Amino acid sequence: MDSETAVKALAALAQQSRLAIFRLLVQAGPAGMHAGRIGEALGLPPATLSFHLKELANAGLVASRQEGRNVIYQARYERMNELLGFLMAHCCEGDPKGCDVPSFACKPRRAARTKAPAGSE
Repeated sequence: MDSETAVKALAALAQQSRLAIFRLLVQAGPAGMHAGRIGEALGLPPATLSFHLKELANAGLVASRQEGRNVIYQARYERMNELLGFLMAHCCEGDPKGCDVPSFACKPRRAARTKAPAGSE
């Protein structure tokens, strides 16, 4: 990722509603959410939501797909990982062991395991 792309992504996230939308989509995982649900969850009117989703899409942070009459939006984890990598490049002079920084990648969590029936342990 280059500086220009990073600035565009950071600028998109530097707004309260867009940050909330992106975090909600990260929580939703790869299945994503349809626009109506995002708007309901965050109390955003459709025109406002559309504007913010367009800004996030232009920054490469969200993707969309059509499912019937609904548009489903999902976080682009690979782009977020690129941004995190750009921000953390050469951390602690290239020796991350010396940093008190968590080592992680932005990715959807695996589906929660179903609880084993009582007595089957």
